[in-house]
Amino acid sequence: MAERFLISAINQFAFYKSLAEKAMIQLSDEQLFYQSNDSSNSIAQLISHLSGNMLSRWTDFLTSDGEKDWRNRDAEFESKQHLTRVDLMNEWERGWSVLFSALDNLSDEDLQRTVYIRNEPHLVMQAIIRQLTHYAYHVGQIVYISKMLLDKQFQCLSIPVGELKV
Repeated sequence: MAERFLISAINQFAFYKSLAEKAMIQLSDEQLFYQSNDSSNSIAQLISHLSGNMLSRWTDFLTSDGEKDWRNRDAEFESKQHLTRVDLMNEWERGWSVLFSALDNLSDEDLQRTVYIRNEPHLVMQAIIRQLTHYAYHVGQIVYISKMLLDKQFQCLSIPVGELKV
């Protein structure tokens, strides 16, 4: 069961990564920086936050707290206007690479180990679910912002309304 859980989790992470990428590819470079107001996040900020979270959580996943001293979470939400799409996508890929590398190296026995996130203990399986739901939450924001910006030009990422054949 542990092996199936891990395969399923990896597949779900890959699905959410792909979903965000399919939404982002439809946007212009400028749209990646759009904020509806000062208290909302741009897609660029969400990329930075997701990457920062992944680097912190999945680096030395089994042996150190998931909230690393070197992470500056607040900076992830600062303006990213100085970055290019290439910069953002490199940051995006770096985070996902660390995540998938950590997951690929887990054994069935590792899933029963305890890891810490902000000094709070989690079974590895719990930590994976925690991160999967966190990333799905932000990917949903990326898709929503993309749909809002593109309106009718947004290319549906699932089954378009009215096209479900039962």
